[in-house]
Amino acid sequence: MHIAELPDLRARRDADGPCTADETSVLDNAAFARRVRRAAAALRARGIGRGDVVALLLPNTVDFVVALFAAWRLGAAVTPVNPALTDDEVRYQLGDAGAAVVVTAEPSTLAGTLTVAELGAAAEDTAAPQTDADALALLIYTSGSTGRPKGVMLDHANLAAMAGMMIESARLSAADHSLLILPLFHVNGIVVGVLSPLLAGGRVTVAGRFRAETFFDLVETARPTCFSAVPAIYSMLAELPDHVTPDTSSVRFAACGAAPMPPALIERFERRYGIPVLEGYGLSEGTCASTTNPLDGPRRPGTVGRPMPGQQVAVMDPRGRIVPAGETGEVVVRGPNVMRGYLGRPEETARAVVDGWLHTGDVGRFDEDGYLVLVDRIKDMIIRGGENIYPKEVETVLGDHPDVLEAAVVGAADPRLGEVPVAFVALRPGAATDAGGLLDHCRARLAGFKVPTDIVFVDRLPRNPVGKTDKPALRARTTAVTVTG
Repeated sequence: MHIAELPDLRARRDADGPCTADETSVLDNAAFARRVRRAAAALRARGIGRGDVVALLLPNTVDFVVALFAAWRLGAAVTPVNPALTDDEVRYQLGDAGAAVVVTAEPSTLAGTLTVAELGAAAEDTAAPQTDADALALLIYTSGSTGRPKGVMLDHANLAAMAGMMIESARLSAADHSLLILPLFHVNGIVVGVLSPLLAGGRVTVAGRFRAETFFDLVETARPTCFSAVPAIYSMLAELPDHVTPDTSSVRFAACGAAPMPPALIERFERRYGIPVLEGYGLSEGTCASTTNPLDGPRRPGTVGRPMPGQQVAVMDPRGRIVPAGETGEVVVRGPNVMRGYLGRPEETARAVVDGWLHTGDVGRFDEDGYLVLVDRIKDMIIRGGENIYPKEVETVLGDHPDVLEAAVVGAADPRLGEVPVAFVALRPGAATDAGGLLDHCRARLAGFKVPTDIVFVDRLPRNPVGKTDKPALRARTTAVTVTG
């Protein structure tokens, strides 16, 4: 079955069965299929067909999911656009992707717009869905931390492979109900939050803007079996007042990705709410996920689990040789989930995918039982007077302090040593520690050259649109630091 056929197939199998919902609508399978066919007709009337690109500039709603499947029905690709982008950033993505139509929630000054109201006003499209597995399905734009965002090209074969891996590893079935809280402009929200549960026969509730204080009200009302989030969300939930004691009995598991989750935070969240957290790892270039901690255990906090079924994940040295367990190198991935390439950037594609191996830019190692331990990003490594420092190691030590809510370490320019580590730290409510206490904590656990030269206290760490710590923003805040001892 091709993903574009899914709405029709679900409607034929169980017309009255639940499919998708958000804060304003609840659609069974038949109603969802009708909405998709009407949206497809509206897109077709605008000339959209095989090979075109449809941009979705929409918040998290059922409308997004409808438009996604409508474009795929016609053989078109979708590029999701972050609604928080500036006009210039939006226009850059639309131009780079070659978008023929932009679907918006309300009328817009952008050229070629089509509102969700117009999508719902057309008669139903009667043509059979396009079913080419090699057709481009998604253009996911990277966060652009190393320059202008790049369009990651994922075809339908990529999506089908990734969803199959998710269904197998998480044992998703028709009984599952995904609560989507991650943004739909990111591949995790689309593939993990929507496609995988729908392909498994389950259903999806699309939450609006995430608010920690109301999240568990939604859990108790919707009764989901699973959700996916980033460490910042788990941190906010773990810090809710003690009187918040929700019924979480419906939830089988929660997934975590986008950034490493401190083991202490996993332990706090699981102990408080009784929900197992499956930490995993992956990239948009790998259609979302490449490793995960197993549902049935043993789960190992501090690792991102084992390779997912159908993928090869290895650690490679600078000469392209795969190294044995225990040795550190670059994490590489191979499998049917690896992207087609970067849109219009053949040289960057050739650097990223070599002999079928996707080079992630992450440093890691496998332990003796095949669990992947991430060390850090290659580009985030700090070189202090010739000594290599991986910020994640320092961040983990800081995160183990009972007063620390979250921490990030970046390199600051130093006239003598080149770079020195500076830590940005957010404390837990009511914490009494100071910079001296945190530095003493680090000195007891780290070699001297790894200890931060400065601690900067912040209310919260800045995040990029997909929930990762915005380290470029933190580096911009650093100034030259002179080591005094």
